[in-house]
Amino acid sequence: MLSLNGKTALVTGAAQGIGLACAEELARHGADVAMVDIAGDKLAEVATRLAGETGRRIEPITADIADANACHVAFASAVDALGGVDILINNAAILASGDIFDLALSDFDKVMGVNLRPVFVLSQVAIRHMRDTDRKGAIINMSSVNAVLAIPNQLAYVTAKGAVSQLTNAMALAGAPHGIRVNAIGPGSIATDMLKQVMTDDSARKTILSRTPMGRAGEPAEIGRLAVFLASDYASYITGQTVYADGGRLPLNYTVPVAE
Repeated sequence: MLSLNGKTALVTGAAQGIGLACAEELARHGADVAMVDIAGDKLAEVATRLAGETGRRIEPITADIADANACHVAFASAVDALGGVDILINNAAILASGDIFDLALSDFDKVMGVNLRPVFVLSQVAIRHMRDTDRKGAIINMSSVNAVLAIPNQLAYVTAKGAVSQLTNAMALAGAPHGIRVNAIGPGSIATDMLKQVMTDDSARKTILSRTPMGRAGEPAEIGRLAVFLASDYASYITGQTVYADGGRLPLNYTVPVAE
């Protein structure tokens, strides 16, 4: 059985959605987990539940990772609580709607400040920590199918996710000589609160699912289990890859019928 026993992890955006699912699956497979999120009350609630369910050390860390100093403090807190970090999952993300004609610069900067800049900041401190403590660690960045497939009115989001994929590639090349692997996951449409922001009515639902050959949204746990695989020794020769879990969306060049 795939096991992460003895491993420690830090997950951002961990109070809900894909981040929570990643934390849950990591803990269920034996890892101790530091869960980072800006929503402190909700984070404390889910962390307490997860610790009780799994018996693992679960450390909730409230932080606004748009602040670079907060990233450093959060990482140091995780190291203090867990004794080190073997696995980093950069998951936190936000949306700000708008195309090139009307997106405000402040909204563009806000998305970059959550979806991209902390990926660099946390990855840099993590990869230095892994190198300096001789950990054969794993960094997993949450990209998206929209790193490849553009959405005009989500300009900031798709731009950030495209950058995350290329950042992953460059980091993987730097980390490889030290035995540190860096990969990304590119989810398609996953049943989260973020999806609800774009799947606002039945017409939007049909449009989204018409581009998904499997005919359904993915579940957060399906992304969490992929993260566990990439963090484990089962993926020991995989680095510099973006693995797309998208129900077949990327290869599709037509639409499919959607059930009522």
